[in-house]
Amino acid sequence: MKVVIVGGVAGGASAAARIRRLDEHAQIIMIERSGYVSYANCGLPYYVGGVIKEQEELTLQTPESFWDRFRIDVRVRQEVTAINPAEKTVTVRTLDSGKIYTETYDKLLLAPGAKPTVPALSGVSSERVFTLRTVEDTLRIRHFVEDQKPKNAVLAGGGFIGLEMAENLTEMGVSVTIVQRPNQLLAPLDADMASFVHAEMRRHGVTLRLGETVTGFRQDGDSVLTLLEESEPLRSDMVLLAIGVTPDTHLAKEAGLELGIRGSIAVNERMETSVPDIYAVGDAVEVTHFVTGQKALISLAGPANKQGRIAADNICGGNSHFHGSQSSSVLKLFGLTAASSGINEKAAQAAEIAYDKVVLFPASHAAYYPGAQSMAMKVLYEKESLRLLGAQIVGGEGVDKRIDVLATAIRAKMKALELTELDLSYAPPYSSAKDPVNMAGFMIEDLESGKVQQFHWNDVEDLPCDGSATLLDVRTEGEYRRGHLNGFRNIPLDDLREHLDELERDKPIYVNCQTGLRSYLACRLLTQYGFSCSHLSGGYSFYQVVTQEQQTARSAYPCGMEKL
Repeated sequence: MKVVIVGGVAGGASAAARIRRLDEHAQIIMIERSGYVSYANCGLPYYVGGVIKEQEELTLQTPESFWDRFRIDVRVRQEVTAINPAEKTVTVRTLDSGKIYTETYDKLLLAPGAKPTVPALSGVSSERVFTLRTVEDTLRIRHFVEDQKPKNAVLAGGGFIGLEMAENLTEMGVSVTIVQRPNQLLAPLDADMASFVHAEMRRHGVTLRLGETVTGFRQDGDSVLTLLEESEPLRSDMVLLAIGVTPDTHLAKEAGLELGIRGSIAVNERMETSVPDIYAVGDAVEVTHFVTGQKALISLAGPANKQGRIAADNICGGNSHFHGSQSSSVLKLFGLTAASSGINEKAAQAAEIAYDKVVLFPASHAAYYPGAQSMAMKVLYEKESLRLLGAQIVGGEGVDKRIDVLATAIRAKMKALELTELDLSYAPPYSSAKDPVNMAGFMIEDLESGKVQQFHWNDVEDLPCDGSATLLDVRTEGEYRRGHLNGFRNIPLDDLREHLDELERDKPIYVNCQTGLRSYLACRLLTQYGFSCSHLSGGYSFYQVVTQEQQTARSAYPCGMEKL
């Protein structure tokens, strides 16, 4: 059997190695357009920033190492320019010499990946406007940074690569401005959770120009001007385009393969295309989202590696299936970690899923053990079935551990209430006896059993200020003095029982505290004394971060906000 693989990196390289492990006698040819066949895409920004010191550390395998260990014929700097399914051939051009030749195949695997989205804007071809996708791109940027020593940079786009580059350039002393059309960074997060990312970026000196549209670029001496639709141009020493990626599927289209959303390659669960003996994997293919069941494009290394393995199994006569991706991701940003799995509120609404959510601020480990850090955690679940839909966590230590537990629970199709039963490891330096994941389950259990009712930060502006409801702040007097929502009366939780006769039983009570714990306890107390009570999910601190980062006006507060 002769297998030709178009493209390396995650999907193609993992498939090649798997095929060899399954079939020692197969002839395997891997053709890669760049000069590097297997490298760490996700490490590229850290090489630019000098965190990864040596170029060789980015390269996972070389053509020589593939041959020595697997006897795989790897041909770099060669480009497949056409596929002829009827004759089962591919046309290949050698980039250095221009030589063109034809290669036959029994099985063909397409792993072309995706290319940086480069809009048709004026000046985009400037030598000071960069994209970052390949090792060659990385070397070009690092050489520019070392040689030109830029003092400032504009990054167009607020996704994973853009933010990682913003961090690395900032750490090198470059003043960074991020410009993008959406009003938030990191699309996998909801806007409220992204507010913590915004605050961290600004805290480290990164300027955010959100909700602004780039219309072009203009070289001006040793500077480049980023032209904006409704604002003055931004002058910088360099620009990085990081506005997303587009599936690189022109070969598949020209060969007559069926295409999916946004021009991606349509495949089934076996990673087979619409043409017999042609498979496709990685960023170029359309997949099924594990949570919604809808078609999606998910450009992540984990799914690409799994798809490569599955395609290899089936090429070798197996029957493996890819059951979809849930977009699990994690990102380091200065002292913050942002992670998500499953879907967010926007996606749930688009899929017309009736959902609810809990927001909590647990500590990374036992609070009495030194170094505990708070994290913001948000968990979504479907109202009727109680199945877990998604999770988002932003914080410091311990975020990656909890998102992986929740990602596993989503994959296992666990009910939200089952989070309470997870038997997770505990020692004071690592967790609490009730892990944050357990706590999310307890909160959902209380909601679904009717023990507590909640309202959210975006409901606050609709609270009645006319005296028809009681607005209650149960934080300490000191916390209340440092800032509070106007119209909220302060009765500290520990004193609440002594003031019950001051509250009117025929009025609903809306309770607020710092993070949602004390307001929950207050509502449990009040409910048992016959009051109708709801508490603010996430508390005052969550509300304050979200509204400040979204630049919400004072009028968005129920009766304005007082800071004394």
